[in-house]
Amino acid sequence: MKPILMNRRQFLGLSSATALVATCYPNITLGHALLSHPQQSSAEMLKSMQGLSQQKNLLLGYPINMTTPSEEFFAWRKELFAVGLNQFSFNNVGNPYAHSHIPFNGHLFERELINRFGAVYGFSQDNIWGFLSNSGTDSNMHGLYMGRTILKSQTGEMPKIYFTKEAHYSIQILRDLLNLEWVVVGTNHDGSMDTDDLERQMNANPNHPALVVATIGTTFKGAVDSIEGIRAKLTGRTSYLHLDAALFGGYLPHTQFAAELLHEVPDEGTGRKVNRYDSIAVSCHKFFGFPAPAGLFITTRANFETFLTQFGHIHDPEYILQIPGTITCSRDAVKPAEFYFFSSESAFSKQVADAKSMLDNTTYLFKEVVAHYDYLQPMRANRQSNTIYFRKPSDTVVNRYSLAAMGVEIDKERVPYVHVVVMPHASKEILDRFLTDLGKKEG
Repeated sequence: MKPILMNRRQFLGLSSATALVATCYPNITLGHALLSHPQQSSAEMLKSMQGLSQQKNLLLGYPINMTTPSEEFFAWRKELFAVGLNQFSFNNVGNPYAHSHIPFNGHLFERELINRFGAVYGFSQDNIWGFLSNSGTDSNMHGLYMGRTILKSQTGEMPKIYFTKEAHYSIQILRDLLNLEWVVVGTNHDGSMDTDDLERQMNANPNHPALVVATIGTTFKGAVDSIEGIRAKLTGRTSYLHLDAALFGGYLPHTQFAAELLHEVPDEGTGRKVNRYDSIAVSCHKFFGFPAPAGLFITTRANFETFLTQFGHIHDPEYILQIPGTITCSRDAVKPAEFYFFSSESAFSKQVADAKSMLDNTTYLFKEVVAHYDYLQPMRANRQSNTIYFRKPSDTVVNRYSLAAMGVEIDKERVPYVHVVVMPHASKEILDRFLTDLGKKEG
């Protein structure tokens, strides 16, 4: 392609952006480029979305709480707006527990909600660190990166990462991103980690520290990996245990199963407090119903400080006058301030009610499917789970309720299955409608 030749007066007559385009592409300007492609108007795009609010309660296949937040939440948004949040740029760059050179941040809300949720998960208030991430995947990434960094610094060897095929697909992505060798751990019948197999696999790799990911509520089956079982196998080994509790981490603390996620417990023999895991990831947009992807990442201050020593060796923090301790540099300041609303006493009371309703409705749905559609071979992994899975029904039902479909191995054969994740918006009325549709023939 021949370059466009123009004199100085012609060039100066163009805007810088137009000049750049004109010198690269013959006979074209930005305006021409925009007009040459069919475009939808904003009115057309909005019209295409109008029916979504009427359909939202039919979403049963994915762990998203479609309940519209209360009026008080939107009033809180207005209060935040009044002080500038979402009026001009705020940035939560850096460590929320350290002084920031940039005053336009929401670190005070971020610290407080980490402390509040940390207390829910049994972290000691004098040994806690964390932040609000972009998503559950982002929280998992920080947990795995922190674990990899700490273990490498302790041993000089790159750890191997241990998790099952039932873990969320983000762990597979992050394993590749962090260049970690995946040791696949087998599962029990319910989909939870086989801790005896974990022990066998670690014994086969004695020269590498173990970075273990326990899933508290596996993606498809809703199985819960045993923290105590894993801890027993990690005794005497150099290891780091990260919990992916994206969905279950939201509601289990408000149920009879709250002890499942306690971080710090007394040792039965000595009475001294011991840590059951190193870090935890919980999604904000799942159980809580926060209207945008976000995640909690919580660990101990001791882990963070060990990590920070190594982290400070790989970058120059002079520009922001602190070592941030987070992979992401600029971070959303609005989300922590908004999610703070979900950490109040009244919010926790509502979460208790939502958790009970969810598990009660899950029990109801499971019994009804067993009673009327036993040929679908419905299963529920455990009483903690708000998930039931069964053989794939008609495409009409799958599409109407946005059911997630996956192959499940049954007697060494891969069979198409779907699951229903009973979230707070899935009322008994919606479940009854689903049960009726489940019995209809295709069409």
